[in-house]
Amino acid sequence: MEAKVVAIEYDPGRSARIALLEYSDKEKTYIVAPDGMKLGDVLMSGPTAAPIVGNALPLENIPVGVSIHNLELVPGRGAQIVRSAGSFATLMSRDAGYAQVRLPSGEIRRIHEKCLATIGQVGNAQWENVVFGKAGRTIWLGKRPMSRGMVRNPVDHPNGGGQGKSKGGGGRQHLMSPWGKLAKGARTRNKHKLSNRFILVRRDGRPMKRK
Repeated sequence: MEAKVVAIEYDPGRSARIALLEYSDKEKTYIVAPDGMKLGDVLMSGPTAAPIVGNALPLENIPVGVSIHNLELVPGRGAQIVRSAGSFATLMSRDAGYAQVRLPSGEIRRIHEKCLATIGQVGNAQWENVVFGKAGRTIWLGKRPMSRGMVRNPVDHPNGGGQGKSKGGGGRQHLMSPWGKLAKGARTRNKHKLSNRFILVRRDGRPMKRK
């Protein structure tokens, strides 16, 4: 079923713009607006849709090398990744029922070829170049000020105390969160996570170790 783009709107909850679609049966829905979409464009979703900007297709029907966004990780679950302004992934290859996709982070991941993805790059790519200019503007966005742990008291933070910039209690120690977790350098991903088997190349460019 075809859908017509009737509006492109601002969404305060995300960095990208959203597009309002009206289907031929008068049902309306929103999607993340890709770069290049215009009012009046006609889009489709499904295996028979053409691989043009804004259309959603299974990965098995998308030409290799095309930029995509709004990817599913599990068929039928709905889009989960590559949804922020200006981001896009690249379909690299297909093999044995899975597609290899290079994500914006540089990670190369295997995704089931039945998962849907939208053609094109997410719009509003200049969002990352916005300069807030003053602390007050970030407060308007709901981002509260934060004091450094180093300038707090020992009772309030592991790095607090000491005289001046003493790195916590007068002695050198690793920077930590208020709850005592290492703040820099510690890996945050569970090494036994089941989805690790789908990652071929990590974000830092190193291949994923296999057991």
